[in-house]
Amino acid sequence: MTTPVSLALAIGALVAGAVVGYLVARARTRREEARPPGPTVAELLERLVRSSNNGVVVLNRFGDMVLHNPRAYELGLVKVNQADPRARKAAEQVVETDEPLEIDLSPLEARGRQPEAVLGQVRPLGDGFTVVEAVDHSEAIRLEAVRRDFVANVSHELKTPVGAIALLTEAVLDAAEDVEEVRRFGGKILRESTRLGQLVTELIALSRLQGAERLPDLNVVEVDAVVREALGRTTLSAESADIRITTDNPSSLLIEGDRTLLVTALSNLLENAVAYSPAGSPVSISRRLADGMVEIAVTDRGIGIAEDEQQRVFERFYRADKARSRATGGTGLGLAIVKHVAANHGGSVGLWSRPGTGSTFTLRIPAHVSPEPAPEPTRAAKTSPAPRQEKTPERTPRLVVTGQDSPDHGGNL
Repeated sequence: MTTPVSLALAIGALVAGAVVGYLVARARTRREEARPPGPTVAELLERLVRSSNNGVVVLNRFGDMVLHNPRAYELGLVKVNQADPRARKAAEQVVETDEPLEIDLSPLEARGRQPEAVLGQVRPLGDGFTVVEAVDHSEAIRLEAVRRDFVANVSHELKTPVGAIALLTEAVLDAAEDVEEVRRFGGKILRESTRLGQLVTELIALSRLQGAERLPDLNVVEVDAVVREALGRTTLSAESADIRITTDNPSSLLIEGDRTLLVTALSNLLENAVAYSPAGSPVSISRRLADGMVEIAVTDRGIGIAEDEQQRVFERFYRADKARSRATGGTGLGLAIVKHVAANHGGSVGLWSRPGTGSTFTLRIPAHVSPEPAPEPTRAAKTSPAPRQEKTPERTPRLVVTGQDSPDHGGNL
C-alpha cells in the first residue's frame, strides 16, 4: 500500500527531473544561440589543407595516413591510398630526431605532363605525428633549362656573324691594293653586319614580349591596315624572290591590340613564307571572323614542315631547314616572336603543313566588340569618350589582290 510519504517523494522526483530537464534544454538553447554563425576553426583548417596548392599528408608514428589533400595525389605524394615510400622513410627519421627534413619526391619515371621536380619537407607535429608538404618546382626547372638554352643559342648565333666580320676584315686588309677584292669582301661584311643588327633587334623584341615590361596600351586596330602595312614591308623581298603575294578582299574587321606588334608578327609570317617558297610560287593572305576571333592566314606552296617538327618551329633559333635558313639569312626568331605577340594579345597561332605541299600559318586575335549604345545621358551625367581607333593612310603595294586565290582556313591547299 502506497503511503503518503512515498507518494510525495515520487512526485518530488518527477518535479525535480522536469526542472533539471528544462534547465538543461534551456542552457543548450542558449549555447546554440550564442554560437556565432559560420564554420568552426577545425572546418576552416580542413578547407585550408584541401585547397592548398601544395601536397599535404599527415602521418602517424606507423607511417599510416591520417589526413591528405587532393593535391598530394596530383604530385605523386600519395599513390593507392599510401604515402610515397620515400616520404614514409623520411617521416620515421623525423620522429626519431625531431628535426625537419627536406627530401626529393620527383617522379622516378617521367610520363606525360606530370610534375618533373617535386621537393618535399617533412616536419614533426609531436606525439609521433609528422606532416609532409610537397611543392612542385617543375616550372622553375623548365625556365632555368630554357634560360640556359637561350644563353647558349644566343652566344652561338652572335658568334657566327661576329667571327665572319673579323675574318672578312682581315681579308680586306690583306687585299687593300685590289679594288675588286675589297669591294667583294666589303659587300660580305655589310651582309653579315646587317644580319647581326637584325638578330640583336629581334632579341630585344623577344625579350620585351617575354619579360615583365608592360606592353603599350591596346587600341582598336583595323585588320586591313595591318595587312596593308605588312604587305608593304614584304614587297621588296617577294619581288626579289619572284614570289607573287595575293590577298582576299578587305574585311573591315577590327581587333584590339598594338598595331606595331601585330604588323611585325604578320610580316614575319610573310617573310617566312617567301623564304621557304620556290621562285614563281604564290603566297596568299586571307582573313575572316570565326567564334569571336579574327583569323589572318598566310599560305604558301613551299617545302612544307614535317609533322614531328611543327611544334618546334615556334621555338627560338629552331630552323626546320637549316641550310635554307643560312642562305636566306634568317635568325630563327621570327616564329617565336609571332607566338608571343599572339599570346600577349590573348590569341594564338596555328599551323597546318604537309611536306612538299606547303604550309598555312593562322594568326588568331580576339575581335573588337563594339559597345552597345548607351541610353540617353542626363544632364548631370558625363559621357565617356569612345575607344581610340587608329586610321592609316591608304597605301597600296604592288601586289595582286583577289578573292579567289585565298586559301581555306582549314589548311586545304
